[in-house]
Amino acid sequence: MMKYLASSYYFDFESDIIQNIISKYKCRPLSKVDQSIALYTKIRDDYKYDPYNISLSKNNYRSSIIANKTTGNCVEKSILLIACLRGLDIPARLHLGKVKNHIAVERLTEKFGINELTPHGMVQVYLNDKWLKVSPAFNKSLCEKLNVTPLDFDGKNNACLQEFNKEGKQFMEYLDDYGHFEDVPVEFMKQNIKVHYPHIFDTKENITEFKL
Repeated sequence: MMKYLASSYYFDFESDIIQNIISKYKCRPLSKVDQSIALYTKIRDDYKYDPYNISLSKNNYRSSIIANKTTGNCVEKSILLIACLRGLDIPARLHLGKVKNHIAVERLTEKFGINELTPHGMVQVYLNDKWLKVSPAFNKSLCEKLNVTPLDFDGKNNACLQEFNKEGKQFMEYLDDYGHFEDVPVEFMKQNIKVHYPHIFDTKENITEFKL
């Protein structure tokens, strides 16, 4: 379990900016569950979801770099949440998979050529002797725009899939599960997107930043 509490190049929670984020949760008499819920909600809503800016640079997957932004994709927001949780001595790890979106996919399909996103990032957090999956990707304001109920976390149950919108139409579908990782598997992620989106990322040019 100790490895899921460790800092690393990516989960650099000793950095000033991560310590600043978690400082208010340290000085209040909150349980680990309450700390986890508060951090999940903060990162879900304070960093707007943006899947269209993608980096292949290792440095940009450090939690201290992500924390300086105002937006993030699902992997970036998951990395940030994991770093904050570990900084509060709460075991957490990254979980990756592939998802299919069914609502408001016009831009997604235009940019990626398909309405499937991979790798999709989420978080596993260890609370009360069990691992729970949570996905901080979709901020509340985006959910309201898409007529989807925001994904809340109660500290007891998984909060990783918004399967339907408020009208009962399918919103998200999980297609594949790549499992969990102790650290951020950047090389795996790079190969994954090159295989799934070769028309965008499998370039012979030395490009690391993509704005779609």
